Amino acid sequence: MAANPEPEAPAMAAAAEPLQELLRGLPEELPIMPLRGLTVFPLAVAPLQVGQPRSLRLLDDVMRNGRVLGLVGQKNPDIENAGPDDCYQIGTVGRIVQLLRQPEGGLMVAVQGLERFRITEWTQREPYLRARVALAPDVVEQTDEVEALRRLVADEFQRLASLANQPEEIAAAIAEISDPRALAYMIASSVRMPPEVRQEVLELDSVAAKLERLTRFLARELELLELGRRIQSSAQEQMTKTQREYFLREQLRAIRKELGEGEGPDETADLRARLEAAHLPPEARQEADRELSRLESLPAASPEHGIIRNYLDWLASLPWDKFTGGTIDVAQARRVLDEDHYDLERIKDRILEYLAVRKLTEERGALARAAEAADADTPPPNAEAMPHDESAREPILCFVGPPGVGKTSLAQSIARALGRKYVRISLGGVRDEAEIRGHRRTYIGAMPGRIIQGLRRADTANPVFVLDEIDKLSVGFQGDPAAALLEVLDPAQNYAFVDNYLGVPFDLSHVMFITTANAMDPVPPALQDRMEVLHLAGYTEAEKLQIATRYLVPKQRRANGLRDGEVTFTRDALLAIIRDYTREAGVRNLEREIANCCRKAARDIAEGKRQRVRITPARVIEYLGRPRFFADVAERTDRPGVATGLAWTPVGGDILFIEAALIPARNGSRLILTGHLGEVMRESAQTALSYLRSDAQRLGIPEDAFDNREIHVHVPAGAIPKDGPSAGITMATALASVATGRLVRSDTAMTGEITLRGKVLPVGGIKEKVLAAHRAGIRRVILSRRNERDLEDIPPEVRRDMEFVLVDTVAEVLANALEPSATRDGQDAAAAPTAGRTGKSRRAAKPRAAAPA
Repeated sequence: MAANPEPEAPAMAAAAEPLQELLRGLPEELPIMPLRGLTVFPLAVAPLQVGQPRSLRLLDDVMRNGRVLGLVGQKNPDIENAGPDDCYQIGTVGRIVQLLRQPEGGLMVAVQGLERFRITEWTQREPYLRARVALAPDVVEQTDEVEALRRLVADEFQRLASLANQPEEIAAAIAEISDPRALAYMIASSVRMPPEVRQEVLELDSVAAKLERLTRFLARELELLELGRRIQSSAQEQMTKTQREYFLREQLRAIRKELGEGEGPDETADLRARLEAAHLPPEARQEADRELSRLESLPAASPEHGIIRNYLDWLASLPWDKFTGGTIDVAQARRVLDEDHYDLERIKDRILEYLAVRKLTEERGALARAAEAADADTPPPNAEAMPHDESAREPILCFVGPPGVGKTSLAQSIARALGRKYVRISLGGVRDEAEIRGHRRTYIGAMPGRIIQGLRRADTANPVFVLDEIDKLSVGFQGDPAAALLEVLDPAQNYAFVDNYLGVPFDLSHVMFITTANAMDPVPPALQDRMEVLHLAGYTEAEKLQIATRYLVPKQRRANGLRDGEVTFTRDALLAIIRDYTREAGVRNLEREIANCCRKAARDIAEGKRQRVRITPARVIEYLGRPRFFADVAERTDRPGVATGLAWTPVGGDILFIEAALIPARNGSRLILTGHLGEVMRESAQTALSYLRSDAQRLGIPEDAFDNREIHVHVPAGAIPKDGPSAGITMATALASVATGRLVRSDTAMTGEITLRGKVLPVGGIKEKVLAAHRAGIRRVILSRRNERDLEDIPPEVRRDMEFVLVDTVAEVLANALEPSATRDGQDAAAAPTAGRTGKSRRAAKPRAAAPA
């Protein structure tokens, strides 16, 4: 068995005797030598290195019998003693032209390829392979296509030889070959190819096919070589640039030294000085010293140099012991809060309680430390830099309420009242845990998390830090950011918060964290447990009027370049904007409409139409167009089967109408529910219907009112999902109204959960719901008696303006919600309500029990 020792330049055979004479006397049976990783082509001379015993035996016999043998390639070059099944069936007849014995043993043989052959039958396996063969001459076409392929292959080889730096002798020899067959075999022998591609070229019968296969192979090799040259050139250019910068720096250092200017600022010394001034804690200082030592030993061109430099720069720039705020003045803080926000007394009281506790703790703690220092004859420590004890840790306040009620601006006022820096980050849409904890330094472009970045911007260790929209956090494949906030917002843990980038603890216990949210349901329970939740409900009409007069109008007047007195709003104009152009829990849209009026007034003044503008209700319509909201409760409830309910949403309370209709049916009764209702709301409708049917006689409902009827309950605004149990009594009232033909009072709204036995259970969000009813012009609310304690949270002016009917059963709800029935002679037969009634009651049409609404 033979292997190719990578010939320096395979040469075409300069045969001493014509090929035809050699092949004419070729025996039918030839000794076969398998070749590992090598293919010998006709018309080519190839060196073989022979060392196996059976191959040496074969060569001894061949040298005594004409020097002719068969050369075939092995399918698997790893097989030592190849058999017939391990060899290809097409090979080359070879003639030994030179044989040399090597000092270390074995033979070096030069073999000339004569012609292709095909094995027809294997005749011998030992001591070496023999087989009957049949010559398989190549098919040479004399066509223009063959000539074109010959020229193309020759050109591609010349380009390849120039890129691969092959010997010029080979390129010159190939340029002189005009025979397509000789050219194909010469190039196949000269170019480094995989063994399977060489065998493929040998086995092709047509010379045109051989040339076409070589064309494809050479084209791919040229593409790879050009790509490699571009990559090498780019790498060489980058390396040259780095070396050039290094030499330039060295030359600059030498020039400065000759000029007596020293060696310039020492970057390491500057960092060391900054780290000393930062007063790092012991653990952080130890890590900084270790990284500083590494930085000194690294060359400036090293990629690690920049990473360590950025890390030390972060450590040096963080406010490890910088505090702001000074002495706390509770009275001044009260004035600041009152200046910035109207009402919100409960929130302000909680903030002032915190400030009072902190003031006493700091003053008495400072006295105690001063006394200890005096006894020990040592200077007193900096009170501001002392860590807080367990009782003085900052609270985590969470402001929850609809948009526009002042959650974020309240945090700004707290910072101003405390004299601290204010930092805010928005958590809406954050889905990567690294946004909170930072990236590890091993990543390219790593940065600390938003908490550490915010502290660096504030340049103080005790800012008022607002985490806005905490209920909008998302969970992604990068981790759960809400879980990362558990440590940040836990006063018992955040004194040793470790950012992934810093890798050392940072004390967050001095930071006053304030979070905001529209609703607490999306916030995980573990995170809720770490915060003190303060609810901010929507504003009443009177509160909005005061906020607009005191804050929004002056603010928008300044924002639109108007002087005091140039634009004034009448009280009725502001009420018109509040009632007819906004319907919201907060004041954000109210501010937009006031800004819209100010802009139009500024245009009138700038164009010279007016010198002063007094905005009245008529001018509001001129500036803002027709009113957008109407009090249409009476219009919506002007027929039986429509009741007004109250709902809680993340953006405040709202009213909703529940409609019921009875439709004759032939196949029994069926309940139909529409309006994008959730499972709980659907169950409330089924419960209400079951109760009305079970207690119809006592409630004054005809017993057959729901028999053979399709009972359709619909909640308008069907594209909006709705769920919850608080619409139970509203659904029962709508069903009772359509069954008895009695109207539901248009000045009444209701909320409460219903049971199968007719009990009315309490629900949540009473304040938001009552404020929504008040905004809609409703002055009478029915709710569970057990919700009476929730009425204390409602502003006094709203309580004075509204009537609250407290009930225990559905029967009481119907007695207070439905209009009196009309008798045939026109006399009233009023149901006896269990609570007082306000407003005028509309008389219903004659009852049509069991009639569709």
